[in-house]
Amino acid sequence: MPAAAQNFPITPAQRSTAQQVASRGVPLSELAPNAPDSYTIKSGDTLWAISGMFLKTPWRWPELWGMNIEQVRNPHRIYPGQTLHLEKLDGMARLRMGEAPGGPPTETIRVSPRTRVNALQDPSIPTLPAHVIEPFLNEAIIVGENDLDRAPRIVAAPDTRVMITRGDRAYVRGRNGSPLIETDPRRVDTFRVFRNVVPLRDPLTSAILGYEAKYLGNAELVRSETVQAVRMPNGEMAQTVVPASIDVVAAREEMRVGDRLLPEPARVFSSYVPRAPTLPVDASIVSVYGDAVAMVGPNQVVAISRGTADGVENGHVLAILKAGRRIDDRTQAGERALIKVPDERVGLMMVFRTFDRLSYALVLEISDTVQVGDRVVNPR
Repeated sequence: MPAAAQNFPITPAQRSTAQQVASRGVPLSELAPNAPDSYTIKSGDTLWAISGMFLKTPWRWPELWGMNIEQVRNPHRIYPGQTLHLEKLDGMARLRMGEAPGGPPTETIRVSPRTRVNALQDPSIPTLPAHVIEPFLNEAIIVGENDLDRAPRIVAAPDTRVMITRGDRAYVRGRNGSPLIETDPRRVDTFRVFRNVVPLRDPLTSAILGYEAKYLGNAELVRSETVQAVRMPNGEMAQTVVPASIDVVAAREEMRVGDRLLPEPARVFSSYVPRAPTLPVDASIVSVYGDAVAMVGPNQVVAISRGTADGVENGHVLAILKAGRRIDDRTQAGERALIKVPDERVGLMMVFRTFDRLSYALVLEISDTVQVGDRVVNPR
């Protein structure tokens, strides 16, 4: 069943910048040193990579769009097969774009006894490689200190099994007074399974900014929790809870009794458009997601100590600073002073999921060691 292509939002600031640039182009000095005269977009390209191909700073995406605003009405709908042509005139540069064959993408809805909606892969180019970010959209979660305590819990597995994994069935109870039941018999209720939370602290103040829940896998509700009359050993009938049944459909780690379930959130298509924040950002790397070590590498996800309350948004590109070491200055005879070498930029990251006081960001590039505690600021 065909569906309309998705139209990701364009912020007023992005549109304003693009319109300004469209009227005059981009100075040649802003182009990347090896910007090509033309480039045909191919499968596997990303908006970040293409921006970096033409511009010195890839997060200056609005300029790239503005160079071609009349032909690219929605910059999220750029497809393999289209060709970018770079034009240079009077010290300024503009792009024009050729057409891509094939037409707009389509989506399909597959109907089974209970409905699941599956979209065909969108052929338009993403901001960043989809396989890098997609897993974390369903995994990374910040919760309140007691949120998991209030969530439905696994109470048993078949055959007294201790560990539960993909393909296994398990039994779940809700809190007293809130049994786990089907919300709509026409649809499959899906859940994510988590284990105990870990506090994430600001490296500078030690204040707790939130609690990260450990993601274990996904499950589907097969049978609702009920109450049945059961004959007791003394022969009397008693109303007894019969837990809900779930089937584990994906497992990152083995599950066990006591693990908690949270409803699978609705899929939200975000416009991970790389751009510099408009407000000053001065944060720290709080943790490396899913990893016990403190060192950070490219394409790893980290939590930073700023969130929506601080004006951080999806798509914000931030620079990673390595703290300058402290040394004794002995260069002046008879004098000795403690000095600190300036902080230097050693990498870039892009925010892709925000919470109130924390955000998750993908490390895009690094040129030196990066670790928990390093500063994160606006790029220049």
